[in-house]
Parts: sequence; structure tokens; C-alpha cells
Amino acid sequence: MIGDRLKRARAAAGLSMKALGEQVGVSANMIKKYEHDESMPTSPVLIRLARALGVRSEYFFRPVRVSLNRVEYRKRASTTKAELKRIEADVLDQAERWQELADLWPEFPVAGFSGVEGLPETITDYAELERVANHVRRSWKLGLNPLPEVIDVLESKGILVITTDVDVAGKFDGLQATVAGQPLIVVSNQWHGDRQRFTLAHEFGHLLLEGRLSSDLDEEKACNYFASAFLLPAESAREQIGESRHSIEVRELYMLKHEYGLSMQACLYRLKVLKIISDNLFDKLIKRFSAAGWRKQEPGDQVPQESTILFQQLVYRALAEGIVGESKAAELLKLPLMQFHQMRKLEAFDAVVDQ
Repeated sequence: MIGDRLKRARAAAGLSMKALGEQVGVSANMIKKYEHDESMPTSPVLIRLARALGVRSEYFFRPVRVSLNRVEYRKRASTTKAELKRIEADVLDQAERWQELADLWPEFPVAGFSGVEGLPETITDYAELERVANHVRRSWKLGLNPLPEVIDVLESKGILVITTDVDVAGKFDGLQATVAGQPLIVVSNQWHGDRQRFTLAHEFGHLLLEGRLSSDLDEEKACNYFASAFLLPAESAREQIGESRHSIEVRELYMLKHEYGLSMQACLYRLKVLKIISDNLFDKLIKRFSAAGWRKQEPGDQVPQESTILFQQLVYRALAEGIVGESKAAELLKLPLMQFHQMRKLEAFDAVVDQ
């Protein structure tokens, strides 16, 4: 029966039973019966349901079911349960397609996350997180240079990253969970790149620091400290800005932002933590940011967004190796078969060239 999947897809679309029923041409009560598996929609109604909800008809009969375990949201106090349900429904759909693809492979070519060896068992001071961040960079051979793509770094170590299209007006800051034992981090593709990168590093911090923080340390603050240190190492900050500054140009912060993919405000706070600038200078510059409206929208070009293509790559790889057929590949990518066929053959690119 399709009840649970219909309910989840409706939540992801942000539609009430009445609104969905109006689009499909049935009553809200009938939608309720479908969701409670008290009635089964006819084929024409099922097609209209799929179209209204932005899914393929096969979605309702997908055999793989997963659950999000140990879910940790970073959300604003005003985020409603309905908004969280939309996010979770979208994430579950993507996670199920991940799991279905993995189950089709004889040996799935994505290694599991093995953690980072050599981390301290107990962290009693926020300053220790500087060493933790440096240790992760050394262990993963990342050096001290800016990270071009945080998503690529995490995926290469077995951490799944999902980007969600659900727009909840800035009320959602991130999600960390596990799916079939695999760690998962979710960010929005509605955000600028600096916010995505900080959230990815912050949620990665939750994964690393779980069970290691002493009871007097605040976990959110610790993960923020780790994220800043991971994205902008202390040695790099001092090379760029200097050991100690009595004044700093906002243009310097702007350039630092675009080099390391960290917001100007986060860079400013990082310089304060490292005692490169004084508390007084920090407060003075923050007041300037507030007066200019930069705390809500920083000036100039934004840091480019990050995205993940790993799932798409693995679908096409499975197709090339005969693990899936074209119809299953299209279903996994949530594309109409004809559109997938055109994309597979690069016909869309040819059409652009012909024009």
C-alpha cells in the first residue's frame, strides 16, 4: 500500500490534504483514506498524485525503506513542525534512493566512515579544538590551504552529503543523522556557499566530538569553534592578517572570506579568538557591520554554492557497468525517461550548440 509514502511526499511538498485533493480532483477525505491505506487510488489518480507531488509513480512502490537515526537539527526557535517534516521527507526520499542504489551493487564503491584516529578521549577546553582541527587536517593530508570543496572532502571519507531544495525561509541550519550506519549531513542549496561550508564543518564537528566533550562545555559552541578552526587554520590566518593588528580594513575581511569560504563575520570572530584583534576592535567592527546592514546580507559577491554530484556519478557508473538499466537509472534520478535519455546522450548540449 502507498499510504506512508503519499503522506511523506505531501509533507515534502508542503500541501494540505485539501490542497492536494484540489490539484488531483478528489476530496480531502479521499486523500486521507489513501494515506491510511483504506483505499487505493486508480491509475489515473495515481499519475495525477505523482505529478502534483513532483515524484515518479514508481516512488509510491519503492521497495527500499530507511529511517533517519540519531537526527540532530540545527534550527531556529521559530521553525515549525510542518517545516521540519518537509525537510525530513525530502531527506528520507534522497536517502532511500541512496540505499536502493547501494543495494543494487555487488560491492558498493563508497567506503564507510572510519573516523579519525588519535583524537583526545576527553576535551576539557575550547582551545583544545584548535589542535583537533589541525589533527584532522594532518590526518587527511589537507594541508593548511583553503579547502576548495568541503563536500568533496567529506564524501571522500565516507560521509554522505545531501542538499535539500526545501526552502524554509532561513529557519533551518543543518541536519546530521545516520542512514543504515552511514553518517549523513544535510545542508540547503538555498544558501550562499559560506553558510553551507560552515554548516558542513559544524555538523562534521558533531560527528567527531560526540562523547568527547566534558560536561561543562557547550556542544554547539564547541562545534562552531571547530568549524572555524577547520576552515581557517590559525597558522593560515596569521600568515594572511598578521600576528597582531590594531586596525583592519573590511576589504581584508572580504578577501579572506572569498579565499577560505568563511563569512566576513565568521572571519572577524576567528581573528578575535586567535587574539589577532582585540575585543574592542571586534566590537567596533561588529557595530559597523550592524549599521551597514551587513550582519544580514554581507556586501559584494557571495561565496559560490557547493553541490554534490556523487550520487549522479554512481548512477551513471552503475548504468555503464550494467548494474542498472536506463529506466531504473532515470527512476533513481527522479527524471522522466525521455529527459534522462537526452541527458545521457548529451543531446541537450547538442541542441544548445546548434542554436
